[in-house]
Amino acid sequence: MIRSKNELLYYLESDRKALKKGYKKPRFIHDVIWKYQILMRKAEYWQNCQKHIMGKFVEKIYKFRFVRLGQKLGFSIGLNTCGPGLAIVHYGLLVIHQNAKIGENCRIHEGVTIGSNASGEEAPVIGNNVYIASGAKIIGNISIADDVAIGAGAVVVKSIMEPGVTVAGVPARIISHNNSSRYIVKGTVGTINENYTN
Repeated sequence: MIRSKNELLYYLESDRKALKKGYKKPRFIHDVIWKYQILMRKAEYWQNCQKHIMGKFVEKIYKFRFVRLGQKLGFSIGLNTCGPGLAIVHYGLLVIHQNAKIGENCRIHEGVTIGSNASGEEAPVIGNNVYIASGAKIIGNISIADDVAIGAGAVVVKSIMEPGVTVAGVPARIISHNNSSRYIVKGTVGTINENYTN
């Protein structure tokens, strides 16, 4: 969760690296997913850190722009759900429940749902360096360990507690002990306390 301006800059830089962007600012037309992630981070910052009246006004502007662009891209992502180093790979349907928690360096493809159980309140907790392939569904009050790769179309309804494995199938099960390292880019290099520029 972003709690300071320096943490905001760290999240923005980590996301840029995870998205493999070799330049500092999004291009006018082509980097729409990167723009969406920037809006998400700024909405999180203003919601979490700026409690004065003007801050609440700016928060509402960022949230409006974030939701509007998400509707165009097919994304519905709760604020404060994703750690730094997030890489959303393609636009298309993507749903992340507002109570889900996702660690650092998660790489997510299109058609993914990270959703709640029947109560609508309990949602997955996903570790660091997790790769989620196209069409995967991760549902309910479950946990996913670090360095896990989730295969295309997998339906994960039980916790995956063993780190560094690949799961696939309906319902998902461990199919190999290959970890996610070949699929992700670790954007979280350095520390939050370093100086970052806008």
